[in-house]
Amino acid sequence: MTIYIQRIYDDTQIEGIRILVDRVWPRGISKDKANLDYWLKDIAPTSHLRKWFNHDPQLYAAFTEKYKKELRENEQQRQAFDELKSIIKQSNQDIVLLFGSKDKDHNQAVVLQNSFY
Repeated sequence: MTIYIQRIYDDTQIEGIRILVDRVWPRGISKDKANLDYWLKDIAPTSHLRKWFNHDPQLYAAFTEKYKKELRENEQQRQAFDELKSIIKQSNQDIVLLFGSKDKDHNQAVVLQNSFY
């Protein structure tokens, strides 16, 4: 089993259990097109952290540390992270963590993926 990350706006869908890890539903994407198995919106960074980061690659290292701290200390995020771990543990399929950001290298899905490797 492999954990992939993919932008939800990509035309090609990676096969596997599809999990959206954004707090806000992606604009212009219908539920049918998203083809989700789960939407773990509570696993996403808080609005405060997301706005602070603003997808600035120079802030990514600090964002990663702050986000990991949120996953440990924020009850809703910790529960959502535990749910993700449970989904992964019980699955015999690949996992696809979906995100909406245009930056494929600096976002919460990358942080989550790296948490399992």
